[in-house]
Amino acid sequence: MPENEESMRIFQSLHASWAHCMKNRLCMGTVLASGPLLLCLGAPAMAAGDDASLDALEQQISRIQSEQRALQKALVSVQKQIAAHRTVAHAGTAAAHHGLAAHQLASMDAADHEAGIAVASTEREEESAPRHLGANGHFHTGGPDAQPVFGGAEDTPTVESVVGHRAEDIISRVAENGVGPHSRETAGAQAAGALGDHGVFHLGPVTLILGGFIDASAVESNRHTASGTFNFWQATPFKNEPRYHTDNFDGSARYSRLSLMARGNVDKYSTISGVFEMDFGAGAATTDAYESNSYAFRMRQAYLAYDNSKENFHFLAGQAWSMLTPGRVGIIPRQESLPETIESSMLVGQTWARQLQFRFVKDFLNHRLWTGLSIENSATLYNTNGFEGDANGMCGSTKLGDGQACVPGGQVATIGSAGTGLTNNALFPNEIAPDVIGKIAWDPHWGHYEVEGILHFPHDRVSSPGVGKNHTAVGGGGGGSMILPVVPHKVEVRLAGLAGYGIGRYGSVLLPDATLKSNGAPSPLFSMQGTAGIIAHPNPLIDVYGYFGYQQAGRSYFSEGGQAYGYGNPAYNNTGCYTELSGNCAAGSNIHSVMEATVGAWYRFLKGRYGTVEAGVQLAYSRIHAWDGNGGAPDTSLSELFMDFRYLPFQ
Repeated sequence: MPENEESMRIFQSLHASWAHCMKNRLCMGTVLASGPLLLCLGAPAMAAGDDASLDALEQQISRIQSEQRALQKALVSVQKQIAAHRTVAHAGTAAAHHGLAAHQLASMDAADHEAGIAVASTEREEESAPRHLGANGHFHTGGPDAQPVFGGAEDTPTVESVVGHRAEDIISRVAENGVGPHSRETAGAQAAGALGDHGVFHLGPVTLILGGFIDASAVESNRHTASGTFNFWQATPFKNEPRYHTDNFDGSARYSRLSLMARGNVDKYSTISGVFEMDFGAGAATTDAYESNSYAFRMRQAYLAYDNSKENFHFLAGQAWSMLTPGRVGIIPRQESLPETIESSMLVGQTWARQLQFRFVKDFLNHRLWTGLSIENSATLYNTNGFEGDANGMCGSTKLGDGQACVPGGQVATIGSAGTGLTNNALFPNEIAPDVIGKIAWDPHWGHYEVEGILHFPHDRVSSPGVGKNHTAVGGGGGGSMILPVVPHKVEVRLAGLAGYGIGRYGSVLLPDATLKSNGAPSPLFSMQGTAGIIAHPNPLIDVYGYFGYQQAGRSYFSEGGQAYGYGNPAYNNTGCYTELSGNCAAGSNIHSVMEATVGAWYRFLKGRYGTVEAGVQLAYSRIHAWDGNGGAPDTSLSELFMDFRYLPFQ
């Protein structure tokens, strides 16, 4: 550390002296060049017909202009050396992250100001300009089209923020919390939709940034699950199913991804950006697992974002990660705290959704306190055990359609409808209002902390011939998350949790949100989910992680006329859950809890201007418990080995 400080002092001294020298020489060259030009203009009056004098003056002008070009070239060279040194200082050792003194950076900025540096982005090296810690202790971001977009009293533009080569994918400054924004090449950043460093293009005032990767992943499991690397835990077979007793291998490139962001400055304080993110994770009618493996191109994210650095106001509209998803810093898109796991369903107990939303965010106290309100698309996952009608799908005299259930007494509850028009025939829920989500985030000097709440309104209509009635329930809950930088930027602990009624779909397991009461009205189910993990970065090439996740659903049931209804009814038949090919097992549709423990690592074995190539491996163990019924409370388990290779050409 003393050697680094001494080298920094030497560089600063040379930096200032070189700048002063170049400034004086350039100014002198300009004066000298201007003087002979005036003399040249007056030459006809002073030395008309004197060809020798004219030739001498022209030679003098040519010599001075040549010297001026040499001085300009030297100045640009010094500017590039300064930029390169600053890049190494910030990116090589993460000095800003590990307590680089603010006055050192302030001195460098002052020297830059004295030199009058204004290097065009096209003259800079094709390297990413990293975030750096400014004199006020905040991360600065900028881009090739950046303008002085800082409105606060302590917000002073720096060279990198104004003339940096590549556009950052966030405009706002964020407070240094020891956690920091995602490193773009980490698996967590990729899951959150991180954009590239190299694929930067300019169309006039608009900057285009490419992101994504080629992914080849596979899983070996001790149960036959037909979901690939996406775990659908509710379909994990119990012992009565033959799939329980056989191993399974499955691999695919379907989760390869492509993302694009367009970004431009509206004025000197505000920026607008649009983000698209796609992969091939969807199935289609032409998808077959035997020959073509032709999975469908699907939308992951598509949204616009507006950021105003003067008012510290941020707006987002479109499909993005729900604001309930834990974050790393502030309340900022593409900075969601997602696990580094290979499994595309991420982790049991992980809170997330990608859906339409209108998000309003305001930050305070020099970007340390953030408040957000989000209006998001609503959906309710119903469990309708016992409400299926008779063997012919009849409820009294009414034939049940899609999204309908049979209430005791012959009434029909409509909870959804099959898609029509340009949508497929999947079930669309019957919702009366959007979900309303609020969040507060706090970034002190150590760690990131969040609290959030949600309101949800399950809705249905119960009908009998000639009459009907609407029913609306009120659900919701709250939770929070934190990231503890045990060793800043080296080892961190993540904790997150959510609990409430009617919000089970926000967990990776997709446990039901609600069932029905005896009158057909929605009955929100209690749910609880949480994750805990430790993530280490022993060196810039390796990430190691370990997680534990847990999720459970409550029960709501009744019995009428000798028939069991609802979720978790103890009258359900579980007597055949341990006998192969037995049909007497209701465990699969009455899951009580799911837990997962997993460890894994990523190794970036190739990294350069061509991008990054990394390999990952993950071991996971899951255990699923059903609600107790007639025959006990059966359980099952799942052990998996994941493998992955990824090429990230833009990072």
